Amino acid sequence: MKLKLKVILTYGLLIASFFAHAQQNVTAVISGKITDSSLKPVDLATVALFTIKDKDSVLVKTSFTEADGKFAFDKVTQGNYQVRVMLVGYANFKSQPIVVDANRSQIELGELKLIAVTKTLKEVNVVAKKPFVEQKIDRTVVNVDALISNAGTSALDVLEKAPGVSVDQNGSISLKGKPGVVIFIDDKPSFLSGEELESYLRSLPSSMVDQIELMTNPPAKYDAAGNAGVINIKTKKDKAVGFNGAVNLSLTRGKKTRSNDSFNFNYRKNKLNIFGNFGYNLNNSFTDLDLNRRYKKSDGSTDYFFNQNSYFQRHANTFNGQTGVDYYRSENTTWGILLRGNLRNANNVNDNTSNLFNPAMVKDSSIVAKNMDDISFKNGGVNANYRHKFGKTGKEITADADYINYNTRTDQHYFNDTYLGNGTLKSQDLLEGQLPARINIYSFKSDYSQPLMKTWKMDAGVKTSYIKTNNIASYFYTVNNVTTPDYEKSNHFVYSENISAAYLNLSKEGKRFSLQAGLRLENTISKGHQLGNIMKPDSSFKRSYINAFPTLYFSYKLDSTSTHQLGLNYGRRIDRPVYQDLNPFYSPLDKFTYYVGNPYLRPSFTQSIELSHTYKNKVTTTLSYSHSKDQVNETIEIVNGTYYSRPANIGKQEVYNASVNANLDLTKWLGLNWFGQYTYIHSQSNFYTGFLNTKGGFLASNGSLQLKLDKGWSGEVNYRYQAKLRNVQFQIGKVYDIGLALQKKLSTASTLRVSATDIFQTRVINGIINNLNLTEATWRNRGDFTSVTLSYSYRFGKAISNLRRHNADGAQSEQNRVRN
Repeated sequence: MKLKLKVILTYGLLIASFFAHAQQNVTAVISGKITDSSLKPVDLATVALFTIKDKDSVLVKTSFTEADGKFAFDKVTQGNYQVRVMLVGYANFKSQPIVVDANRSQIELGELKLIAVTKTLKEVNVVAKKPFVEQKIDRTVVNVDALISNAGTSALDVLEKAPGVSVDQNGSISLKGKPGVVIFIDDKPSFLSGEELESYLRSLPSSMVDQIELMTNPPAKYDAAGNAGVINIKTKKDKAVGFNGAVNLSLTRGKKTRSNDSFNFNYRKNKLNIFGNFGYNLNNSFTDLDLNRRYKKSDGSTDYFFNQNSYFQRHANTFNGQTGVDYYRSENTTWGILLRGNLRNANNVNDNTSNLFNPAMVKDSSIVAKNMDDISFKNGGVNANYRHKFGKTGKEITADADYINYNTRTDQHYFNDTYLGNGTLKSQDLLEGQLPARINIYSFKSDYSQPLMKTWKMDAGVKTSYIKTNNIASYFYTVNNVTTPDYEKSNHFVYSENISAAYLNLSKEGKRFSLQAGLRLENTISKGHQLGNIMKPDSSFKRSYINAFPTLYFSYKLDSTSTHQLGLNYGRRIDRPVYQDLNPFYSPLDKFTYYVGNPYLRPSFTQSIELSHTYKNKVTTTLSYSHSKDQVNETIEIVNGTYYSRPANIGKQEVYNASVNANLDLTKWLGLNWFGQYTYIHSQSNFYTGFLNTKGGFLASNGSLQLKLDKGWSGEVNYRYQAKLRNVQFQIGKVYDIGLALQKKLSTASTLRVSATDIFQTRVINGIINNLNLTEATWRNRGDFTSVTLSYSYRFGKAISNLRRHNADGAQSEQNRVRN
């Protein structure tokens, strides 16, 4: 209650401060047209707007010219500015100083002429290269192509290099030390979590990814799901008139061979625009996992030892893509349809050897197992969208309708041979499972935007979604050639959920002071039904709740050149349980480890506040605090020597975080991208071994040095480091690795890259499982991390120009909660 009161008071004071500060700030539109020496329009020139003060200049905005050579910067506040134009093959252009004051709201620069370079230059610098990280009022934007080591990898590999993002050995993603991240693709939900999300991100080629948006506190327009925030992965789209696109090919060799390839295209003529993006992933990987357990008697002495090695081999072929059509009915009205899908066929083999030893370390017995999973994963979706702009008033309305379907099937074959200590075969058995699952998602949303006065903007919208899941697990047990149904593990679980939401968002962009405030209301109705069998009775549950989620952002420039900027944001979020986590069934991972669902899981709620300082748009320092109630975490319980992994609500969790993100040009040929953070986590909860109270902090850092060499060559050295950390029941050892990359521009359209990861073979994960009843447990995990990637990219047609593309379908956070 004290925390809530503090947050409410803080929120009220900030709102009061805002209304006291609100004023009518003058803004202007600066526009012009770029031509060549023959007065022909120049397409795709980079136009940059700089503030000018004394001898210093700071970049404010960048844009590209349209096919007619025109450009425009809106909402330009009072001050002194200069427009600079850059295009390969032409001399750089700088305008005369431009003054924006109360008497000038429309500044037309007319035709700005570029002069072609007529002699060969020894040095050509591409000034308009995007930085690796850009900071905005409500998100951090990562430009994927800024790191050449990202070429030929997967979207998951790219995420691991993003500031504040960490991926553990199970593929779970955290943001600034907090789990519960929601993943979006092009402002659309991935509708995946757990292993399926990891598999999808590993199959998505990095060459299909343009930007990654990190939002620890997303605006009210986004669904409130995700206690740690939202990560939005934006894929590449060619948008120029005519036919254009790109091909990206890559081959990775570690101990096994992998490949990530993609092709995208765009064709526009008259009122039609047709586009597509397709990728293929070949995944061959392994995990070498050691689990060591010491079981104790009540007096603390050793009862017996259990040592297990699991060698997982994974092979998968994945095809994913999307294609769509936009119809420009008029200058202000656009209709669109988007089709997307993913097809993955995978085979996983786990060669497992488990040895039991007495206290004197003499082998008592052993089990040799071969566990095989044949997996088929199919996903298809269709989105119909509409957008209408009300002339030049700035008013706009959009609508999206979505249908998404997931069909998965896993066939399990678990062979177990039990031997005595002297090697004599004692018994053989076989466990077989058939696990089909189907998920249907229906969604509709509409958003409306309208300027208010000169510096205000209002956004409002509604959304409704309906999800139904159907999961079946049929198990059969074979002993001595006799097969019988295993009703203890077999189950049939049906779940449905309806979420209705509405939001209102107000924003103001002033000369120095900017604000965004929003409120989102969500009503959730869910039902779950566990169908019984001859050993299990039917069971069901129903829940209904409504919640309010406020968001607030402040940004203040301490000087007219934006050298120092302060930011403050607050938000409240929800994390609903993954659909399958609510299913109270037993799913075997091996003979000694089971995953168990929990129908009593409650949604968790998080309140967070963040203060930031940005220096020259290059160095951002952030302090943040979050308080979570009923955070969902994995817990491990031991019953008669068998491990049961189940999700559970952790009573209370507090996370403190301090981070620094820097993007610096050290010299003309050397750049530095660096992120460092310290996170302190304090968790308290009732636990099956007694009250759990864990606390501890850890350091994490990642960065890269970028070298700009002559004749089209560039290089990169990158690293990742995470110190030992403690979170709830698990303690994970430090992890670090170093990589190298080299790039050669073969022409303006083609590039060749080579990169190496974990070159010193240091990426080995060690861990301890605490709070186990009369048991000590440790693990050690190794994978195919040391590898070399060769990639080639080729662009054809025109480069990207500013053409409308609708990216926000109505299916939001629901997809992130699918797991197979």
